[in-house]
Amino acid sequence: MKKEPIILPADPADPEDRAVSIEGMERGQRARLIRKTRTGLGLSQTEFATRFRVPVGTLRDWEQARVTAPDFAVAYVRVIAQHPDMVAQAVA
Repeated sequence: MKKEPIILPADPADPEDRAVSIEGMERGQRARLIRKTRTGLGLSQTEFATRFRVPVGTLRDWEQARVTAPDFAVAYVRVIAQHPDMVAQAVA
């Protein structure tokens, strides 16, 4: 198994803290963007998923950084953030 470089080491004073790799940081930043976009629109995960045709389980995985959101999904969320009504109408 290939070991990823650590960019943020675990806090030795916190037994629950974990080291963060570059990939983990990227996944977390994407998760934050998606979560902030959804909450900024005042939508629950279910409402956002339904309105923008994203499977709710996939949305949860992205927001909780269990899975790295692909580039197309990040681009889609950025468009949603700028034009939520237009996107909702386009996918209806």
